[in-house]
Amino acid sequence: MKPEPAAAAADAIRDKAHELGFSWFATAPVGRLERELEDLRGWLVEGRHGDMAWLAKDPDRRADPELVLEGCRTVVVVGLNYLREPLPKIDELRGENEARSAVGKISRYARTRDYHRVIEKLLRKLARFIDATVPAAHSRGYVDYGPVMERPWAKRAGIGFLGKHTLLIHPKEGSFHFLGVILTTAVLDEQAAEVAPSAVAGCGDCRRCIDACPTGAITAEWQLDARRCLSYLTIEKQGAYEEPAPGPNKGWVFGCDICQEVCPYNQARARHTEDSALGPLLIDGEVSLRDLIGNPEGFLSQFEGTSSPLKRTGAEGLLRNAIAVASELGDPRLNEYLSAVEEDESRPQWLREMARAAKTA
Repeated sequence: MKPEPAAAAADAIRDKAHELGFSWFATAPVGRLERELEDLRGWLVEGRHGDMAWLAKDPDRRADPELVLEGCRTVVVVGLNYLREPLPKIDELRGENEARSAVGKISRYARTRDYHRVIEKLLRKLARFIDATVPAAHSRGYVDYGPVMERPWAKRAGIGFLGKHTLLIHPKEGSFHFLGVILTTAVLDEQAAEVAPSAVAGCGDCRRCIDACPTGAITAEWQLDARRCLSYLTIEKQGAYEEPAPGPNKGWVFGCDICQEVCPYNQARARHTEDSALGPLLIDGEVSLRDLIGNPEGFLSQFEGTSSPLKRTGAEGLLRNAIAVASELGDPRLNEYLSAVEEDESRPQWLREMARAAKTA
């Protein structure tokens, strides 16, 4: 018996997605995300998005794919694993998640090329394939800065569930993945998900991510205040930290993985891959604080000609983050580097004062 056209098309598109390097593929029929829109509006009203003004732009459009792509009938969701090395076990993490002498930590997502550029290119290829496979179809791809709420759509498509840290958890592989979404006018089989909704277990009574967050950014189950999140503070936040500082950096100078590291799904099931569409690693997970404080511009120069995410926060932001970690460490061997920043009249006054305060007697 021949498969129905929609099922056959979805199978072909799934195969193409895997050929391009995506880890997962699923679809969901289009609809309006009413509950998610209500939650988003409340989050924005409370100012929990911090300085990320683009998140407040046109919430209604984010919740309704048909306002983004006229005639949209299906939402395609794909995932790309970015865990490149085995995840340390929970006992090892207890030591790793403390600031360690003279080094700063880089989030796993930022150790390779900028995923936005990589996934956008792959989504364009997959969208073209959909349009070529389904007559008269029109498709458009988006990553996380586009006008689409990718995690709720991944949940609707059956890929996984939202953890209490608000990230999507694949029940068989954890949460170290990037998501991409394609809106299409094609009608595809609703059962194309590779993880059946019945397999989604949820967090239960676990609250490891909440308890482990050093800044209290996970204010309640499924509630995140970005203004207190180290990923926001070390990447998106511009200029000086507000006083008082939200909490310790725990050694992180760019991003933070703590809530994902302690998650039981990641501890038990996260798989790493050395073969990735993201390409080779550009940097190890630890960097010298002497290098960052002594010459942040020089540190960043090693990524010229690459799309490293580390360039997003700029030299000033990396210097600020490194000084914050140095302040926690209290290592007198960093004093000479901090003094050089303090005396550097080309640096902003707030940064020079931050360096002075971080020095250890």
